[in-house]
Amino acid sequence: MNWLMLILGAGIGAPLRYLVDRAIRSRHETGFPWGTLTVNLVACTILGLLTGATIPTNLQHLIGPGLCGALSTYSTFSYETLQLARTGSQILAVANAVISVLAGLGAALLGQALANAFLN
Repeated sequence: MNWLMLILGAGIGAPLRYLVDRAIRSRHETGFPWGTLTVNLVACTILGLLTGATIPTNLQHLIGPGLCGALSTYSTFSYETLQLARTGSQILAVANAVISVLAGLGAALLGQALANAFLN
């Protein structure tokens, strides 16, 4: 049953990632990959909440590796960072890498703190 929950979560997370990225790109026509950063930070926050909350195993599989695994994207983050560097935007490439890692860790810690404060 866990694998079914994972598939269901991924079926929601992957299209959601695409739609969020497209919506953000249509509003921000800069070279910075705001859409990818957004979905990755949302996934980090949700995973932080998940680690701090006590929920059933099936729901953990639905939300964790299912939804968040498909919503977040390390490969796109890597590709976009390399593209920034290759096209002469080294400062944006470094900023994307640093912001993504630090903000991702911060989002996960925030999510965990919120879960500990409100869900347990």
